[in-house]
Amino acid sequence: MTVSKLIIFSAPSGAGKTTIVRHLLAKYPEKLAFSVSATTRPKRPHEIDGKDYYFISLEEFQRRAAAGEFLEYEQVYKGVFYGTLKSEVETLRQNGKHVIFDVDVVGGLNIKRHYRDLALAIFVKAPSLEELEKRLLQRNTESEEKRRERLEKARREMQYADKFDFILVNDSLPTALKEAEELFEYFISKCQTMVLK
Repeated sequence: MTVSKLIIFSAPSGAGKTTIVRHLLAKYPEKLAFSVSATTRPKRPHEIDGKDYYFISLEEFQRRAAAGEFLEYEQVYKGVFYGTLKSEVETLRQNGKHVIFDVDVVGGLNIKRHYRDLALAIFVKAPSLEELEKRLLQRNTESEEKRRERLEKARREMQYADKFDFILVNDSLPTALKEAEELFEYFISKCQTMVLK
């Protein structure tokens, strides 16, 4: 029986983790399922509830956190929470798929701590903070104040990179995508009957 594994992508905002995750989902639809996170932040115009995130109120988020429904959660910005619902992950695993995550750096490490050897935690890194700032500017999805907040947070998150299983530097997107494919294929093929330490 194939063991359902977890592939975690974490990165500062603008490093390219979402692009990499979408690429892997498109390339391996029969093997991978996306773990949709819950958040209290407002929905952006292009986003779909239940596909990009579960958009819930702060009150509902806090109620579910108090009830122990989250595998991990964090207040990422003031008044803005993100979290991974246990039920979401277990449903995907019971369906026999490997689960892929696009999560905050602290959240990624928490998931890794919970699933240990069944999870591969990858830190996606922009080549420099200057490049990260440029990408955030090009995205044009938030105010100058929000962008500064994201850059400040990125500086803090960079300090966690060496706690991940692998650091993937997204300098050239085609190269980063190829590297992500190789990491995924290697990880799911090795030791399918792996047991936790």
